[in-house]
Amino acid sequence: MSAQTHLAYDYPLASAFFTMLWFALWILWLFLLFRVVFDIFRDDGLGGWAKAGWLAFVVVLPYLGVLVYLVARGRGMGRREVEQAQSRKREFDEYIRRTAGPERPSATDELVRLSKMRAHGSITEEEFARAKQLVLSGRRPDS
Repeated sequence: MSAQTHLAYDYPLASAFFTMLWFALWILWLFLLFRVVFDIFRDDGLGGWAKAGWLAFVVVLPYLGVLVYLVARGRGMGRREVEQAQSRKREFDEYIRRTAGPERPSATDELVRLSKMRAHGSITEEEFARAKQLVLSGRRPDS
């Protein structure tokens, strides 16, 4: 009696599954490779020759290079990414502060300032009433 051995790959559905599995592993490998390359360039602690050496190692022997890089310098990858994200957030917040300009004083602060100006005689009663109306309506005199 001859027994035929059927492999799981002989079935079309299994073939599609294994093709998708290999494709997904290939995409994961490319993702990891690019993460390592970007981390090499992101690291300010490495000098130019060290960056060139790691990059050559990763490009010439990609599987071994990435594995050795992850073992040797993998712990700092997350720290460097967090530092870069925090730096970008600080820069963005600073840009927003510069662009938005100084904070607008509240209506109460404006009214107190106007009352002091009227008490010192810097503005007349008519100017005070007009400015008070502008402050209470929420409009700016320069708009």
